[in-house]
Amino acid sequence: MRVAVIGAGIVGVTTAFELAVDGHQVTVFERRAAVAEESSFANAGVVAPGYVTPWASPGMPAKIAGYLLRQHAPVRVTLPLAAGQVAWMWRWFRSCNAATYAANRARMQRLAFYSRSRLAEIREHFQFEYDHSDGYMVLLRGEKDHRLVQPSLQVLRDAGVAFKELSPEQARQVEPALSTDTPFVGAVHLPAGEVGNCRQFALLLKNEAQREGVKFEFNHAVDALDPARPAALRVWALGAAAPEQRAFDAVVVCGGVDSASLLRPLGLRVPLLPVYGYSVSAPLREPFNAPRSALMDERYKVAIARLGNRVRVAGSAEIGGDPDRKRKASIETLYKVLHDWFPGAAQLANTGAGVQEWKGARPMLPDGPPVLGASGIPGVWLNMGHGSSGWALAAGSARVVADLMAGRTPPVDVEGLGIDRLRL
Repeated sequence: MRVAVIGAGIVGVTTAFELAVDGHQVTVFERRAAVAEESSFANAGVVAPGYVTPWASPGMPAKIAGYLLRQHAPVRVTLPLAAGQVAWMWRWFRSCNAATYAANRARMQRLAFYSRSRLAEIREHFQFEYDHSDGYMVLLRGEKDHRLVQPSLQVLRDAGVAFKELSPEQARQVEPALSTDTPFVGAVHLPAGEVGNCRQFALLLKNEAQREGVKFEFNHAVDALDPARPAALRVWALGAAAPEQRAFDAVVVCGGVDSASLLRPLGLRVPLLPVYGYSVSAPLREPFNAPRSALMDERYKVAIARLGNRVRVAGSAEIGGDPDRKRKASIETLYKVLHDWFPGAAQLANTGAGVQEWKGARPMLPDGPPVLGASGIPGVWLNMGHGSSGWALAAGSARVVADLMAGRTPPVDVEGLGIDRLRL
């Protein structure tokens, strides 16, 4: 088939690659000048399937209410919210019950473990070299953090995920550079977790996709889909006075947050909301004072990762506000957490362009899992709504969508990952 893929983030690039491997003629349309320029650009880079869970969980509404007045809050809500944001929050609130959480957690983790396997297959097959290391550790500052993490550990046990609870001394054997000035009660180590540079991987996979015949058209935006001819796209090249009509046999929508507006004329009301995250990336100052792999500060929900010759610290979940304005408090939290754990790791002062502060929009559905597969509209397929887990879920999601388009049964259970889940 002639297939158009809308969006060249990590989800779009992996989708284009898998479709090309299956023999389709694939064209990718991307409004930016390169792959992975938006949500995939500077994310935390963590791939830890056991920790891929829905944001909509029991107790989370009370936690968010408690964060409202905290200086270093992992979740922030900017008021007033628009009507669509309020509607999304209501659907999210209704999903924060134990039964819904358990079902969606199982769906996401099945996909996450499969995705990690597919990611490893691709990396090993092509011998990709990108900033990557193994291991993931969750740091617990106090007894309250230790108590609150116990339900998550039971989930890991139930799923058969290998992990070990560590004392502070044992944690420092795994990460010797942890500051001795920051007290903590312990850690949880997941040896099968990993960290990798999502954008570097996307660039490498784009090259392989091109070798398979995929055509990437950058600086090309796509209009909302036409109900009369949903697989015929109106494409705007940068600077063009008029759009060009392009006909395909199928379209796969991987356009991040903007996917919802592309689908709306078809009668598909997909409740996607941009939940903003932040990161700071800086050159290493002293490698011996830097992390070996990836860690998560459980209290502040901030990840710290070693990515080659740089350190990246990433976190925050921000609802509402100006997408182009970086909230000072969110950035300050990242610097605080980095200083608490690895004060000598990065070159932060007087480095000019060497320090990168980034804000990106995570395309999040209210109940957690992405939507994969047929849209119910002939010729229109979906791979969207991965939230903060796009890098962890991308490779598996792409293979699932390619299998479904070919009429094959995917090798992972995709119950609850279709569009029908959102109509319930």
